[in-house]
Amino acid sequence: MSEPILEARNVVYSYSRKGPKALDNMNISITKGTKTAILGSNGAGKSTLFGVLNALYKPEKGEVRYNGTPLSYKHKSIVKMRSEVSILFQNPNDMMFRPYVGQDVAFGPENLRLPKDEVDKRVEEALLTVGMEEYIKSPIMKLSYGQRKRVSLAGVLAMKPSVLIMDEPTAGLDPQMASEVMEIAEQLHSRGVTVVMSSHDTDLVYSWADEIHVINRGTCVYSGIPEPFYEDRMLVQRSGLLLPSVYEMNRSLADMGSCDLEPYPRTQTQLSVKTSDSGGKAFGTLHVVTATADTDIASVIAEKNLGSMPSGAYGISAKMAIKKQGYEVDFLYNGPENCVMKCLAGIDSVIICDPDVIDLATSSVKFIGGNGYGDINVDII
Repeated sequence: MSEPILEARNVVYSYSRKGPKALDNMNISITKGTKTAILGSNGAGKSTLFGVLNALYKPEKGEVRYNGTPLSYKHKSIVKMRSEVSILFQNPNDMMFRPYVGQDVAFGPENLRLPKDEVDKRVEEALLTVGMEEYIKSPIMKLSYGQRKRVSLAGVLAMKPSVLIMDEPTAGLDPQMASEVMEIAEQLHSRGVTVVMSSHDTDLVYSWADEIHVINRGTCVYSGIPEPFYEDRMLVQRSGLLLPSVYEMNRSLADMGSCDLEPYPRTQTQLSVKTSDSGGKAFGTLHVVTATADTDIASVIAEKNLGSMPSGAYGISAKMAIKKQGYEVDFLYNGPENCVMKCLAGIDSVIICDPDVIDLATSSVKFIGGNGYGDINVDII
């Protein structure tokens, strides 16, 4: 079993002596290498917890541990810890330190005293990742809220953290950018980053998280895999949350006798195949085209005679290549699930993705085959 990378042990914190406790005997353990979600309604204490975990706030009681060692609040120790544990605040304006985009993204790496060439490389890569490379010389004040949020994410990515804490990362973003942020979080996790995200969007979290911790009034009331928490409807209500739509539909269909409760589907695609009767119909093949930022997508597609098939994209480098080359795909967002849905309809499809996210792109295929719902052939190119 993996060891915890971040822990809060019996932590108590108040913003003022006479004020209420923002955290009250808080106990949470973040497992290294997991996709962890912190759930709770507004005001539950999620942002305060993140501030404590990142040493922005010092607990009145209890302790915070990083890699098994209690945090030291000496300046040198905090700087070292924050070079490895980065936090993306909910409000991007709280993270803007310089007047121009490129300067702002460079702020963190420069504080690490990296060589200028390395700083420039990180800034360029981070802005490309969030789709803001064209704004490198733009004034921060002229950016929209969503654009500022992208820039603040780029600043965090430029630090290349071991642990990424994201406080309501999709709040205030349009649906497409929200999808992009979640894809970035998925890919960072596939590269070994421990990703922790707060939200009260249970649909978003249910399809993503390995573990959840639920906070209510500054106290952790549940830790573990999601399903046992959602089985306790009264606890869900007291926590100010709603059941994820996929979980609730699966539960309702199971109650009606239309399907077994388990295995639990986490996505609409998984729910669809579980509750449909394919009648022995053959599924389509999922062609996986691995791509880097320099891959000539059109040439590969033409060489393999895949041009007539529905196509999707997944991964940072693959989307960079698609954007740079002006190549059009049918599903630029939520590509894997849409392509798998086509396969379920008996139609061959193509997903263009980074080599390090193949497992993520084919996760629903594994769910389908592993639970006996049929086999989708995967052709990796």
